[in-house]
Amino acid sequence: MIPQAAHLSPVDWLIMLVYFSFVLGIGFALKRYMRTSNDFFLAGRAIPAWVCGLAFISANLGAQEVIGMGASGAKYGIITSHFYWIGAIPAMVFVGIFMMPFYYGSKARSVPEYLRMRFDEKTRALNAISFAFMTVISSGISMYAMALLIQTLGLFHGIIPDQYIFHVSVILSGLIVLGYIFLGGLTSAIYNEVLQFFLIVAGFAPLVWIGLRNVGGWQGIKQTLPATMTHSWRGMAHASTNSLGVEWVGLAMGLGFVLSFGYWCTDFLVIQRAMAADSEVSARRVPLIAAIPKMFFPFLVILPGLIAVTVTSHMASTPAPSYQSPTTHHSSLPLDEAHPHGIIPEKLNPVTGQPMLSADGTPVYNYDLAIPVMLLRFFPTGILGLGLTALLASFMSGMAGNVTAFNTVWTYDIYQAYINKRGTDEHYLWMGRMATIGGVLLSIGAAYLATSFNNIMDALQLIFSLVNAPLFATFLLGMFWKRTTGHAAFTGLLAGTGAALLHHGLTLPADATPGIHGAWLHLVHTYPSDMAQNFWTAIFAFSVNLIVTAAVSLITEPRREAELVGLVYSLTPKPIETHLTWYQKPATLGAAVLAMLVVLNLIFA
Repeated sequence: MIPQAAHLSPVDWLIMLVYFSFVLGIGFALKRYMRTSNDFFLAGRAIPAWVCGLAFISANLGAQEVIGMGASGAKYGIITSHFYWIGAIPAMVFVGIFMMPFYYGSKARSVPEYLRMRFDEKTRALNAISFAFMTVISSGISMYAMALLIQTLGLFHGIIPDQYIFHVSVILSGLIVLGYIFLGGLTSAIYNEVLQFFLIVAGFAPLVWIGLRNVGGWQGIKQTLPATMTHSWRGMAHASTNSLGVEWVGLAMGLGFVLSFGYWCTDFLVIQRAMAADSEVSARRVPLIAAIPKMFFPFLVILPGLIAVTVTSHMASTPAPSYQSPTTHHSSLPLDEAHPHGIIPEKLNPVTGQPMLSADGTPVYNYDLAIPVMLLRFFPTGILGLGLTALLASFMSGMAGNVTAFNTVWTYDIYQAYINKRGTDEHYLWMGRMATIGGVLLSIGAAYLATSFNNIMDALQLIFSLVNAPLFATFLLGMFWKRTTGHAAFTGLLAGTGAALLHHGLTLPADATPGIHGAWLHLVHTYPSDMAQNFWTAIFAFSVNLIVTAAVSLITEPRREAELVGLVYSLTPKPIETHLTWYQKPATLGAAVLAMLVVLNLIFA
């Protein structure tokens, strides 16, 4: 089933036009304040904590969050909530309480610059290059998702030949993001991200409410879908008894520890927002404030995916494929006969328009369209425009977050560090704007790589397992073991990244063909799903890096303790909190967040 093109009324178009005008208007309004490179890259470190907190969560609220989590909800079920409840919140609390004092107090302008302060120049260079690569790929994925949405909805149908719509959409999305970042830098991105946060909530809350009414609420979903898709912890004892295809050890270690902490603790994309806060106390509160709405986002972005595969023949225009009852569902494969597809369409190659097939010749379902087809199915005129604007806002947020992180790392950690060390501040401001253009152009190329995945979250977690997972081991040892050396950090990063590439090159998800999904060296092991492969890739990368870094540290000379003050936990003065009442302290807020997290896990176990 292919979704019908959207029939947008003038009201729908007006809502989207107002949004885009407002986004670009913020960039023009802030351009006159971008006088120095610090203003452009770090917003002058003058943003209130609550604004940074919303930007912190919104920077992560791009296409990977909205489209990717909706797709994962449709493909894997409520088990996707683990990406929030064990795969985000604990790490966000850790960042706020333990890591922000290092970042903010060191006055580092980026994560790679912190690595230079703690270790050495070569470690910084390696991380800067790998991080720049990751941001370009992530931005390209958001760009692909936006172009796919525009193509699917037929917004340019009749105006542009169908075979060119995808290409035009990719370029158009890049130009809009380029416009407001080029003008207003990080400040423009942050304030737009706050706007996008509220738009996403306003656009998706009605979708969940209407969708639940049409499928009989949560009980209706539980009666329709296999039990493994409606319980977050059931079947986690073995990889073959849950839809994600991973046992609890792989989930807890791969997602809950390595990927989660690796992303939230080391990814400059989100750290950059907290570092823009107006004080160290505010910077520590930023991830804790962000954790509260983040905890409830599964109800906005995962539930629509579950609803999309719950819609049955009497609700949809075509009958849903048959599937087995929950009591007979044992397969871990997300695309077998036991999995309902509801109103999820089959995947077409967005460039050629031809159907895509799995390795065994069966159709590939495009889970990335779960939320777009839900919007088309349930939203009336006017509300449809708001819903589409919310989707477009999420794509803008994802692209803008990655591009602002890219231009900072490129300018400070690559260009200034190795190409032009003696430029003026005005020159680096100019280079930052040029890097913005370059980042958007590279992202356009990356958008086409994403076409080979039917769930962009699978693609993103693959990138994180290659880049963030080994980096987290370096950070963990560097911040809590003063004996860790620069030579060890560099060697460990190389070894960990190499281990991730080796593992990916020798393994393959079920029903995938060798290539970008894996087994490009040789097929040694098959995983039940892309996500299971990603989790174990991350575990291998982290473990190898940890072992190699520790071993090399023991045989190389460490730095003097005096040089590590403010960079290692045991040698850093603890933040002064005597002026704060007990309920204002970050630790109190962190404890409250974790208590709410335990309750949610128990409810949906």
